[in-house]
Amino acid sequence: MTRILYLADGASVHTRKWIRALTDQDYVIHLFSLNRFNPADYGDKNNGFSYEEYSVTKNREILGGINKLNYLPMLKVLKKAIEKFRPDILHAHFASSYGRLAARSGFHPTIISVWGSDVFHFPRRSCIHKQILKMNLQAADRILSTSEVMAKETGRYTPKRVEVTPFGVDTDIFYPHKESTKKNYSQMYKDGFIIGTAKSLENKYAIDDLIEAFILLNNKYPLEKMQLVIAGKGSAESQLKDLVYKKGIKDRVMFIGQIDHREIPGFYNAIDVFAALSLEESFGVAVIEASACAKPVVVSDAGGLPEVVEKDITGYIVPRRDPQAAADALERLFLNRSLRTHMGKAGRERVIKMYEWKQSVRQMLNIYQTLLTEANR
Repeated sequence: MTRILYLADGASVHTRKWIRALTDQDYVIHLFSLNRFNPADYGDKNNGFSYEEYSVTKNREILGGINKLNYLPMLKVLKKAIEKFRPDILHAHFASSYGRLAARSGFHPTIISVWGSDVFHFPRRSCIHKQILKMNLQAADRILSTSEVMAKETGRYTPKRVEVTPFGVDTDIFYPHKESTKKNYSQMYKDGFIIGTAKSLENKYAIDDLIEAFILLNNKYPLEKMQLVIAGKGSAESQLKDLVYKKGIKDRVMFIGQIDHREIPGFYNAIDVFAALSLEESFGVAVIEASACAKPVVVSDAGGLPEVVEKDITGYIVPRRDPQAAADALERLFLNRSLRTHMGKAGRERVIKMYEWKQSVRQMLNIYQTLLTEANR
């Protein structure tokens, strides 16, 4: 059986998703995480999965803080893990921290998957950071990216090919159904128009722009039943709630906090339109999840978002920092139920064609097998 040493954040839902998929394919996975996580999220530890947890909080005296440049004291620990686990492949998720450890370990074959801030922000901090990223990528045998825009950005720091491996969606879990009713997510309306978003409440996701767009729409149709439902938590939460209060629309905007990932399909099914007006976005997982549930989407033109939306077919793409353009797009969907249905159906068909989870897993397995074949020549 193929043995993969996974260098990744154990608390990430994407790490859990990948490890579960790989162990289901009889791969043996050992997770090396620099962050705390709940091992119970991974199921039976004896089912082809083991782990080591080196929390940057718990081991601050070892790591010298949480700066990515100070992860190198863990190199000796990683080398011991390699010696003990004897992996066939080392797969690092995040090109800066985990990628640096992978590069310095000297192990081959190694894969680095870039995630976003590791290529969009890390190399721009200084010339040293830029050089570190270049060295990390140079040491990798394969480089993967979830989006074309991120692959292009990664290409600024390496001449190597960057292969696009999109995040997939399990369309057997994310699908349109009527089991969830709007009353679960609406304070007022079971039969009204609900706009929803599910993002971390951080400034880069521009939830304030979505609130402003909703205000414009609400002011135009003050007697109509419509509501904005915001799922997520983050550092901008109090600021966003203050905005809603000051604008006098607290009875029409609902903050429901962080939703357990198992409940997310129900959330998408309870809304009419999904919106993501981010200022930056490496891919857009939430958008394709909503599309898989046959919901039309309104997104900004940031990062990978335009890649996951077929313009004017599965949703609308609007300029960043333009609440009026977002309000206009939301208005078209509000006024035309058949358009919502048509766009939602087209969105699900596109997800099945381009972002089905089983297809993503097959692509990753092919990469692993190809890499092993090349290594054994």
